[in-house]
Amino acid sequence: MRQNNLSRIAKHSDPVITADLKSGTVTMETVGRIAGVSQVTVSRALNDPKKVSAATLKRIQDAIELTGYVPNMVAGALASRRSQLIAALVPSITNVIYSDLMQNFIDVIRGSGYHVLMAETGFSQDEEQAVLSTMLSRRPDGILLTGIHHSPGCKRMLLGAGIPVVEVWDMTENPLDVCIGFSHIKAGEEMAKYAVSHGYEHALIVSAGDERALRRKDSFSAQFSQLTGNAPTEVLYEAGATIERGRNGLTHGLKQGFKNGIVMCSSDLLAHGILIEAQSRGLRVPEDIAVLGFGNQNFAPFTLPALSTVEVNRTHLGKQAAEALIARINNQLLPNNSIDIGFEIIARAST
Repeated sequence: MRQNNLSRIAKHSDPVITADLKSGTVTMETVGRIAGVSQVTVSRALNDPKKVSAATLKRIQDAIELTGYVPNMVAGALASRRSQLIAALVPSITNVIYSDLMQNFIDVIRGSGYHVLMAETGFSQDEEQAVLSTMLSRRPDGILLTGIHHSPGCKRMLLGAGIPVVEVWDMTENPLDVCIGFSHIKAGEEMAKYAVSHGYEHALIVSAGDERALRRKDSFSAQFSQLTGNAPTEVLYEAGATIERGRNGLTHGLKQGFKNGIVMCSSDLLAHGILIEAQSRGLRVPEDIAVLGFGNQNFAPFTLPALSTVEVNRTHLGKQAAEALIARINNQLLPNNSIDIGFEIIARAST
C-alpha cells in the first residue's frame, strides 16, 4: 500500500518530484519530498538510522527504493564537479577474456585523465546490484557494465544517477545508454553451421552456466538440431569454466552416449580440458572427436592439436568502450548507441 501511495505522490502531487524523476536527477531532496520529511531527516536516517523513528525510516527506505537514489559518500561533492573516476564491473578479474578487455579499456581511460575503479560481480545480478550501489556512492563520472541483463534495482539506480553507462560483451537495440559487443545467439548459430559444414552430424555441448554462455548453447543446439536432425548431448556447469570441468565434461558426455562428432565448448578453458581428456583416453582429435572452443585465448594456437575457436577482438572492444564512455561523459552524441564488433571463427587442427 505504501509503495502505491509513493507512486501516486511521485506521479501526480509534486511537480518538483515529477521533474526530478523524468530528468534522472534524483537527489536527497527528492527522497525527502516523497517520504514527507526534510532533507536533513533523510541525511540523518542515512548516516545514523537510530536517530529517526522506525516509521520514518521505513518511509525513507521506500522512497529510496522507488527512485533508485544512491547516497553520496564523497563529502562535499557537488553535482557539477567531476570525480575523474570510472567504475567498471566485470564477472571475473582472473578470466583472460575480461582482463584483456579491461587492460585496453584502462589504457584509453588513463590517457583521458580518468582513473578506473574495478570490481568483480561473479555472474550474479544480486552481487552486481550490491557492488553498483557502493560504486555509485563514490559518484563516478561513468560506469562500465558487463552484459545487458541487470536487476530492476540496478536499473533504477543507474537511471537515478543520470550518468553515462556503457554495457559491453553483448548487444541490444535498447541499451541503458550505449552497448558494445556482439550477438551471442548469432555466435551459437554460426558455430553450429561451421560444425555441420565440416561434416559433423553429432555434437556434445560442454558449457558454463552464465547467461551469455547459455544463449550460445541454446542457439547452437537449435541450429544444429535443425540442420542435422540430431539434438546435441549437453553437459552444463553452474560455475565458470576450468580445465578440470572440461575433462569431466567429456567424461560425462561419453557416459551419456556421445561417441563421435564435435564438442562445442563455451570457453577455451573447457575445450583445453576436453583435449587433455581425449588424449588420456586415446581418442584422436579431430578423427574421433572434434573440439571447438570460444574466446581465442592466448594458449589456443599452442594446444595439441591447435584449438579451433571463436575470436572476439577484445583489444578493439576495450578501446571502443573507453572511447564511447569518454564521449558520453563529454555529452557527445554517438552515431549509433548499439555497436556490433562481430566475431570470427578461427579454424585450426582440432576441427
